[in-house]
Amino acid sequence: MRFQFFRIMHGGGSKLLRSVCFYFQVHQPYRLRWFWPDNRSSFDRYFDDHINKTLLKKVSSKCYWPANKLILELIDTHSKEFKVSYSVTGTLINQLQRWDKDLLETFVQMADSGCVEFIDETYYHSLSGLFESKDEFKEQIREHNALMQDEFRYAPKVFRNTEVLYNNSIARAVSGLGYKAILTEGIEHALSNRSPNYVYTASETDLSVLFRNYRLSDDIAYRFSARWWSEYPLTADKWAHWVSSAEGDTFNIFMDYETFGEHQWTDTGIFEFLRHLPDEVLSAGLSFNTPSEVVSMYPSHGEIDVGDFSTISWADMERDTSAWLGNDMQRRCFEEIKLLEPYVKMTGDCELIKIWRYLQTSDHYYYMCTKWLSDGDVHSYFSIHNSPFDAAVNFMAAVIDFKLKVFKKLHNHTTSLCGK
Repeated sequence: MRFQFFRIMHGGGSKLLRSVCFYFQVHQPYRLRWFWPDNRSSFDRYFDDHINKTLLKKVSSKCYWPANKLILELIDTHSKEFKVSYSVTGTLINQLQRWDKDLLETFVQMADSGCVEFIDETYYHSLSGLFESKDEFKEQIREHNALMQDEFRYAPKVFRNTEVLYNNSIARAVSGLGYKAILTEGIEHALSNRSPNYVYTASETDLSVLFRNYRLSDDIAYRFSARWWSEYPLTADKWAHWVSSAEGDTFNIFMDYETFGEHQWTDTGIFEFLRHLPDEVLSAGLSFNTPSEVVSMYPSHGEIDVGDFSTISWADMERDTSAWLGNDMQRRCFEEIKLLEPYVKMTGDCELIKIWRYLQTSDHYYYMCTKWLSDGDVHSYFSIHNSPFDAAVNFMAAVIDFKLKVFKKLHNHTTSLCGK
């Protein structure tokens, strides 16, 4: 049986259907080349086009192309009943504009379908939300919003920060920009041990907060192919039963899009799982809804208060900022970039400002993480460097060279003014 409406009738009354809210993060960074000063143009001096193009083609063939085709097929098959949401970073869209415009067009088709909600974030997938001043953070959000309107003819009303980093200051900045909702991680201490399966409101704002149900999300994203797992193999009907048996209004399933085909390879059956999931979820009496629909459908179940020194994310066991700022190397590199802000902007040089913003991309700091065990394995999987120390040395070498360019530009500008 298919459920085509948000409400089902019970005698003389009605009851809202409970929702499954799928969100996918789609991102590729501009990775640094192994730095050595030469006469290349400014952007190519720091970023490795060859490796970035190669990795984009690899992930596209394994994930983006087959996943996009399947999502479009499921939208067509299930009409308006199957809905998902995406945030696609500016760094990835820029790469698709350069190297795979046909793939970019499939995202445009999703936008045109009316069944996909696109979500804003920072254009550069950056850590700017952790700056004390939120001016740069807001600039990058506006830049991403303009890109979404230009490429997808879509104006997002929901926000998702880089790696779902969240605290009260971030929420206030996002609320001030007019967004109606923000996505983040359903960690217990942020919820004060309440369920993630409800809508909440950010402290001192009217911004709705949707929390990721990390157990149900990670059952797909991480444990799907784990033969040691007591629930292996995971099937679509089993997962839909778990959701339908749980309490709550909305089950927010957030994950990296690369789950499909890249992290979970095709031979694990991950695409077949996705193919059968809509039928099983709908048959279980649940509806698919986008974040905007969810926050419009259900009442808030209370206020969320996350202090700026208790910032949460969806990364690693700690689910805090330690994946990017957990050691001295990471913090030093981050501080160098942060302190450059007034000087870079003083140059008025669009190319230098763009490079500086690409140096804020969270991946650079993620590669410097020195954690061990399973978290360390995840960090090293994504890194192109031999070690976190290599990543830090290379990043700092690029930053030192970049600083010289910035201050040389300022010096020449000052000299020319004095000479007039």
